[in-house]
Amino acid sequence: MTTLIESEEHKALRSAVAALGKRYGRDYITRVVAEKGHPDELWSEAAKLGYLGVNLPEAYGGGGGGIAELSIVLEELGAAGCPLLLMVVSPAICGTVIARFGTEQQKQQWLPGLADGTRTMAFGITEPDAGSNSHRITTTARRDGTDWLLTGRKVFVSGVDVADATLIVGRTEDARTGRLKPCLFIVPRDTEGFQRHQIDMELQAAEKQFELVLDDVRLPADALVGEEDAGLLQLFAGLNPERIMTAAFAIGMGRFALARAVEYARDRTVWKAPIGAHQAIAHPLAQAHIDLELARLMMQKAAHLYDAGDDMGAGEAANMAKYAAAEACVRAVDQAVHTLGGNGLTREFGIASLITAARVARIAPVSREMILNYVSHQSLGLPKSY
Repeated sequence: MTTLIESEEHKALRSAVAALGKRYGRDYITRVVAEKGHPDELWSEAAKLGYLGVNLPEAYGGGGGGIAELSIVLEELGAAGCPLLLMVVSPAICGTVIARFGTEQQKQQWLPGLADGTRTMAFGITEPDAGSNSHRITTTARRDGTDWLLTGRKVFVSGVDVADATLIVGRTEDARTGRLKPCLFIVPRDTEGFQRHQIDMELQAAEKQFELVLDDVRLPADALVGEEDAGLLQLFAGLNPERIMTAAFAIGMGRFALARAVEYARDRTVWKAPIGAHQAIAHPLAQAHIDLELARLMMQKAAHLYDAGDDMGAGEAANMAKYAAAEACVRAVDQAVHTLGGNGLTREFGIASLITAARVARIAPVSREMILNYVSHQSLGLPKSY
């Protein structure tokens, strides 16, 4: 049963990460972005404190926790204004998949580095013509002796420029049926035939987005993660944590924006009383707080189910959490900017840039419409139109 009250250990973790985030804050991330750099100092310190690998097995240098703990870390860093997007990808998706399905050699090669922050992995699934339909992925792998040859394209892959390798979702042909099925491959950054091109984004973030081209990339047999026949099972072992962590990212961002708005509304006086005394200001902020708290409850449920090994239950809850958190985040950011008026659009207060950033959670890693499709089909049993 999901507990509605956080344990003392989780409260302590939340408090400690909040203190770390406060030392860096929004100004740090803003400076890193302006200098076209990466948040290396925060990443390294979070790693040394054990936060980045809190979900990975203790046997490989991790904290032995789960996505519940990792989502707390990302949420609190986000609430401090300095979220680390690569946490969604490197320890949550890639670390989880390797920990669950990787060979002993793959675990020893990658998990200690992912846990202590010295190595990072990107994740490539989205394709130009596939969008949210993973069944239309055209990146294919074929055998050549004992090797694999991987060919295809990926888009909107975060952090490839700094990642040591990218976990690529490809498809292999089932020898019995001839049908294509998803498989996961570890592709080191400097592999021959593995090209990357940065996408020019309006979104201002430390983590850059890339298009990848794989032109007959030759990989050894041990680049395959898990079994050839595992298919969707091992893919969704990574996608459910991705949705939960995206929810954490969105909730943290929403909390940051809301805190800025509340502080402003408490102090800003136009006539005789602070503007926060007026219900037209106070009530929308209260609603934003309620929405964020409700989204967090669903995120905690999803994380609990996933960590307990209930992949089916986690799938529904993770999608719901991501949906709820994204909507709550967008509304919180919008109301925060509106509360500050003209000041909400200045660099000084640091929330105008979140107008664009907040929409990311609505779009990635899966659109809200596809989540509604999932819930209508899987939860409500309604027929498909596609």
